[in-house]
Amino acid sequence: MIDSYAAAGVDTGEAGRGIAALVGALGRARLGRPSRSRLRSGHYASVLEIAPGLGLALSTDGVGSKLMIAEQAGKLATVGIDCVAMNVNDIVCVGAEPIAMLDYIAVPRANAAALEQVGIGLARGAELAGIEIPGGELAILPEQVHGLELSGAAVGTVALDAVVTGTAIRPGDALIGLPSSGFHSNGYTLVRGILGELALEHTDELLAPTVIYVAAILELLRSEVEVHGLAHITGDGLLNLRRLSETVGFEIDAPLPVPPICALVCEQGGLAPAEAYQVFNMGCGFIAVVPAADSERAVEQLARHHEGSRQIGQVTDRAGAITVPHHGIAL
Repeated sequence: MIDSYAAAGVDTGEAGRGIAALVGALGRARLGRPSRSRLRSGHYASVLEIAPGLGLALSTDGVGSKLMIAEQAGKLATVGIDCVAMNVNDIVCVGAEPIAMLDYIAVPRANAAALEQVGIGLARGAELAGIEIPGGELAILPEQVHGLELSGAAVGTVALDAVVTGTAIRPGDALIGLPSSGFHSNGYTLVRGILGELALEHTDELLAPTVIYVAAILELLRSEVEVHGLAHITGDGLLNLRRLSETVGFEIDAPLPVPPICALVCEQGGLAPAEAYQVFNMGCGFIAVVPAADSERAVEQLARHHEGSRQIGQVTDRAGAITVPHHGIAL
């Protein structure tokens, strides 16, 4: 459990136990037919076989308490980008091409001006991700909801023999980091708890939309570079790498620069580096795992889309270990 996050109201240990209980209950469902699932639970997206050789990738996520800052500032035009990004970035992690997303919006009342701003962001996010948003749901819940809630569910397609699972990862593989734009849409309960009223002075930085990595990753997948794993660095920070493989370790010996807003929050909150790297992306929003021989080509391709992308480390043979030697971190 991360002490500062728990004090802010998010107990990661409790959350883990809750997820385990939920998944356990779902696992008791009896369908009367073989499962279509072709990817273990706990990856970034689910993959179901819908036709011979063809998989449907599914993911769902929301914007979280970043919305509270957006509402307080009266700036809702970018939160739709966050909603799209949090979903499509997960879809592409399994090698799938995102094709569509449905949004879910819950509000205490239907404010047309506010909803238009949300729609502007959703449309821009759809453009950046190359997807359609053909529909969604607006729920008016005055007794249940006291602010804006925005989430989505995305789908994509992938050939079943091209699913990127992480099982191909081997010690010596290169880790290529793609820069983030800040906190993206994770850890805002802790961010708000640390900054308090100071958050209003940094609204623009805190509302920088989550980067959409889809175009860059799809280009990489279609190139001659062999892609062994793809990780969207969201809540839990570097611990997200364990979703790819628990039989290897990951060493980040050249981390990307930490955005100033992230550094400010860590300083104000007195967060130790080990704690910060387990909550925030700390400047790295996405990681591609490729053979060492393909590292330069991968960096060249990814940097065309996301300036500052570079090799940040390598895969090790220390199963489950995630280290950042520069900060003395061993997770």
